[in-house]
Parts: sequence; structure tokens; C-alpha cells
Amino acid sequence: MQFPVKKFFSYYKPYLRLYLAVLGCALIASAIALVYPLLVRYITKDVLTGDLSNALPKVYWIGGLMLVLVLIENVGNAFVGYKGHLVGARMESDLRRELFEHMQKLSFGFFDKEKTGRLMSRITNDLLLLSELYHHGPEDYIKYIVRFIGAVIILFFINAPITIVIICFFPILVVSLWYFNKVLNKALVRNKERIGDVNAQVEDSLAGIRVVKSFANEHLEIEKFNRQNNRFLDSRKHTYKAEAYFYHVFETLLQLITITVIIFGSASIVNNTLDLADLITFLLYIGFMIEPLQKMTHMSTQFQEGITGFQRFMEIMRLTPGIENKPSAVTLPKVHGEIEFKQVSFRYEDHLDNVLSNLSFRVQPGEYVALVGPSGAGKTTLCSLIPRFYDVLHGQVLLDGINVRDIDLRSLRNNIGVVQQDVYLFSETVMENIRYGNPKASDEEVIAAATRANAHDFIMSLPNGYQSDIGQRGVKLSGGQKQRLSIARVFLKNPPVLIFDEATSALDNESESIIKESLEALIKGAQPSLLPTDFPRFVMPADYRLNRGWNCRARYTL
Repeated sequence: MQFPVKKFFSYYKPYLRLYLAVLGCALIASAIALVYPLLVRYITKDVLTGDLSNALPKVYWIGGLMLVLVLIENVGNAFVGYKGHLVGARMESDLRRELFEHMQKLSFGFFDKEKTGRLMSRITNDLLLLSELYHHGPEDYIKYIVRFIGAVIILFFINAPITIVIICFFPILVVSLWYFNKVLNKALVRNKERIGDVNAQVEDSLAGIRVVKSFANEHLEIEKFNRQNNRFLDSRKHTYKAEAYFYHVFETLLQLITITVIIFGSASIVNNTLDLADLITFLLYIGFMIEPLQKMTHMSTQFQEGITGFQRFMEIMRLTPGIENKPSAVTLPKVHGEIEFKQVSFRYEDHLDNVLSNLSFRVQPGEYVALVGPSGAGKTTLCSLIPRFYDVLHGQVLLDGINVRDIDLRSLRNNIGVVQQDVYLFSETVMENIRYGNPKASDEEVIAAATRANAHDFIMSLPNGYQSDIGQRGVKLSGGQKQRLSIARVFLKNPPVLIFDEATSALDNESESIIKESLEALIKGAQPSLLPTDFPRFVMPADYRLNRGWNCRARYTL
């Protein structure tokens, strides 16, 4: 796929003025650096070889000029170092925000396939390397190209034959650069893929650390980590091997250039076509020619890493959300909660079998409808079709007679509350986790929702009450406590449609009875449809919940 040059440079636009100032300072500093050898040549060739009685004032004058130039050069370099890095950091922040916002738009299907660790690698490591390229790329290339071209021009005027001999080495350097860049690019792409695998393994192991320890399987996790870590090490070996060959070939050629200058320069002095002052100047400018070449060889790795990072960034940005609003999508008015499935079929991938086939049923407003069936029958999948986490393959899902595909996604999901068995709580306080159901809710409303979910008492027993930190994914709470916070969150949202996906499976009978009463109070005004799928993972009699106080009717057995 063609590299998106226009897109790559578009991120400079908001900071173009500042970055042009950075480039201007880099250009001035590089030009000043070229002046020093000429001043040295003037002192050694004109001042110190003429009338020495008048030489001292000239030496002081040139020394003063050098001090001024040093001051200007270092002020410019300081500006470049500070503002240039600041521009790079701001661009990195823009890229990270854009990538994160785009990830938020992608559908469940994308996250079903991708590992969290790999996505973390793209949003952190890749963009950090890319920001270094954005900052150092143009700035360093301009700085070193000015020094290189300036040194070549000056040397050409000092001694054209020796300069032409030096230039003859450049085609070899360019071919070496081109070849090893190709090798390095492949190696760096492999490195990024494998460090993503390492991150994914670490994230998976640490997230499930309690399961690991409960089965005493630390050694298995270490083996899995070592396997991924060794694969990454292997890819790094190939990278370092290519870099070693590249840099040593380059260093050899650069040393040959220096030796060539010394030999040809000395021969020219013997033939009276070059004097000692010019040879000294030549050797000084050779440093100005070699340094840019050395820096640019090292920059080639930075360039390849940055370009690879941008390509991986664009891989995500080119993905279109599988679930999107139609241009004519409608915003729901008052929702009554009638849900209907009409000949619905669904499968997760084209090559897989259908999870649901020709499913039809209707849920009236205010009804409790239970879905029963064995594990894997499709209960959770069915519930995921209502808020359009996935789109049906065939048929229609209707809410109040409107196809959910024709409803604005935000409007649709704002009117649906989902409580899952696998409760996810954020690494925040109890208060903020419940408030997630309605970010504008007051503390009093949060407490009221927690009370209705039978969570207030245990929350108040925590060290800091509602301000208690619950840890990563709520690890400081029991399963039942986490479920009650999740239910409190949906109570606070107070949606017309409730979907319970085994949401009370971790609650005792007394807590479930209290939740039932709260739900009944919740639906008095809103008349929602309730789809509790909180059945154990085996075939259950249709009157199971009915016997425990849930007024359910089994309209469909999966």
C-alpha cells in the first residue's frame, strides 16, 4: 500500500509556525558551524604568516567574533532542543488522541480479534518513536545536509581534485544505505509485532494473576512469557546483525575518506599545490562531511522505526467501524420498550456456523422474559444484538417498531441498560464507578441507586465509604459486591430497557430478592422490557425464576 505522505505531513500543520522557527534556528546554527574552520584557516594562513606585530589585534577580533558566533549557535540549539521536542510531544499527543478516539468508534468485532497488549504497544511505543521522527527528522536532515553541502562547496574552492576524489566514495555509501535500510525495515516491523506479543502476554498474565496463583501455575506463565520474550530477542538479533554490518561498512568507508585526504593532501603539499593551512582546513571540513554521514546512518534506524510506527498507526486508522450510523438515523423519542426479533440469523465470521437462525419473538413493555439454554446456545449473543454491539446477518431487530439499524447509536444505547455477569469496574472509587451510569448524577442520586441495589451497607463498611479505591477491575471486592455495584450503575442510568446477562448469579437469595423489589420499583413509571438471562449455564426449567419470585415467561428456549 502506498505510503500516505500527505497524511504524514498533515500533523505538522497546527504547529507549522513554531516548527519553521525551529528549522530556521537549526539552519542558522549549522551555517555558523561552517564558519569556524574558515576563521581558523584565516588565522593560520593570513594572520600568523604575515607581519606578526599587527597580528594580535586580529587574533583578538577573530576570537571575539568566535565567542559571538558560539553564543548565537548555542542559543539557537537550545531553542531547537526545547521547542523542537515540545512540537514532537504535542504531535505525539494529537496522534495518540486521534488513535484512541478512533479505537472507541470500532465495533466489538475488532476487539474480539485484537489483543489488548498489542493495541497498547501501538498507542504507546509506536507513537513515541514516531514523535522522535517528527521532531528530529526534518530538523536533523536540514542541519546535516547544510553542513555536508556547505563543506563540499568550501572544499571544492580550496582544492577541487581532492574534493572530487572524496565524492567518488558517495555512490558506494548511498547503495549501502539503500540496501541496509530495506533489511532494517523488515527487521523493525518484526520487532514491533513481537514486542506487541510480549505486551499481550504480560497483560494477560497479570490480569489473571489470581487464577494463576490459585492453580499454582506461575511456572506455566513464566514459560509462556519466556517463549514470547525469546521470539522478541530473536528478532532483535537480526536487527542488530543488520545494523552491525551497515555501520561497520559505513565506518570503514569514512575512514578511507580520511586516509585519502591525508595522502592526497600531503602529496599536494610536496607538489606545492596545497599549503599546510589548507590541509588543516581540509581535515576540519572532512569532520563536517563525515559527521553528517555518521549521524544520518544512525538516523536511518530512527527513520525506519518512525515510518514503521506511522504505518502501524495508519493500519488502525484505515479501519472503518463495523457498526455505524446511517445518514438518516433517527433519535428515539420516548421509548416504551417493545422488542421484536423477526427471522434473525447471526454468525460472528463468514466461515463460521450460525449462532442464531431464523429467530423470532416479541417482548411487550413491562414484561420479564427469560432466555434459557445451555452454555454457548447464544443467549449473550442475542442480547448483544439489541444495542447493536453486532449487526444481524439476516432479519431485523426492532425497538418500538423501529429497526435498530435505523436508530442513532447513542440514542439507542442511552435507552438500554446492560448488566453483565463478567462485571467490569474501573480503577476508580466506588462513587465514580456507579456514577458511570449517569456522569451528571449528584452524590445523593448515586447513594440512592446503591441503596436500591442493596450495595449501600457494604460500601459504608469499606475504609473510605463511597470514596474507597476498589483496585484494578475491582479486585478488592467480592464477586457479589462487584455485581451489586454494576446493578447500581444501571439503576442510576434508569433506562427503559434492561438486559441482565446472568447479572444476579453471584448474589445470595436475600440480595436477589431485594434487587427484584428494586427492579419492580424501577419499572413502575418507565414500563421497560426486561430480558434477564441470569440463568445457570445448563438447561433450566422455564419456571425456575418464577419459583424464586421472578415473574418470567420463557418465550424462547435456545
